[in-house]
Amino acid sequence: MPRKSSPGALGEQINLAPAAVASLAADEALPARQYSRLYELAVGEMQTLKQPMPWAAGVGSEAFALMCHCMISARTLGEALRLAARYEAMLYPMIGHCVELREDDGRAWLGCHIRFTEHGAVLAPEGWDRAEYQDTVAKASGLLVWQGLCGRMIGQPLENNAVIIGAAFLNSAYSRSLAGSLDCEPEFDASDNGFVFPAHWLDRRVVHTADSLQNFLDNAIYELLSFEQQSASASAAIKSLIAIDLPSGLPSFTRLAQYLNMSESSLRRRLQREDTTYQKLKDEVRCEVAIDKLLNEDIKVTDLSDYLGFTEPSFFVRSFKHWTGEAPRSYRERLKGFAQQH
Repeated sequence: MPRKSSPGALGEQINLAPAAVASLAADEALPARQYSRLYELAVGEMQTLKQPMPWAAGVGSEAFALMCHCMISARTLGEALRLAARYEAMLYPMIGHCVELREDDGRAWLGCHIRFTEHGAVLAPEGWDRAEYQDTVAKASGLLVWQGLCGRMIGQPLENNAVIIGAAFLNSAYSRSLAGSLDCEPEFDASDNGFVFPAHWLDRRVVHTADSLQNFLDNAIYELLSFEQQSASASAAIKSLIAIDLPSGLPSFTRLAQYLNMSESSLRRRLQREDTTYQKLKDEVRCEVAIDKLLNEDIKVTDLSDYLGFTEPSFFVRSFKHWTGEAPRSYRERLKGFAQQH
């Protein structure tokens, strides 16, 4: 039989006592990060009970994480969304939700279909003011997650033209919250559920690597469920693009601006606001890749220098000393020797 965890046991894992939650004022919310950690724990418990997650497109579940890993194998957002649609269609009987991508006359439509059942309804807390509108919450939260996920995949917020929700209008306050997060006034009581955006966004480059995706997944609930979402980091997007293109050469700043659909001057201003430069980001990526290959592959310094785009091995050695304080060979010998002793 699956194990059961008490509210107290779950709360202990994030230093949150049920009594503390109960003592909150009616209009006082949990800090976003504590809420997201509690949410992730709850999703994990539901997975042990084989209970589909009716809200938020399954974010926090193993199925959601595997889907994201599948999506980053694509080059563009359009390819990634088509892979996601195929993935979720296969799992629909088990997870109860799926997406659908359509294109027509310069517009793209991402439909989010959710099978909301009485099994999901029993999860509503007693006295919840949205208990009669759980279908609305399930469908709207799914759109919030997919809008956020699309933006994270391409490194910038998606531009919505229309948002329609195939469920009843809840109240004005909820509608305003959705409009603020989706940057578009939602239409309720629709015959379908999804959002419309310019089709040319489907050609935007996916900017995630396996490492950057894992970092995103570690914080996905906080990032995707927070109503005060911040614009995607240009630095993170650029580092991912550098890592992706590294085997074929470092991308130029002009090419990066094109990937992100920005002018070079706009991208420089973004990086200035993030207190960094393209050169710093290149050095950070090359240092991370160099360390990884030195410790995990039997690679020669000359070959590593070529891989990282240095014209001479001596230039690479000099740069590596600047990054780490040691030459590549001594760094590898010291770290590997330390690992063997422990």
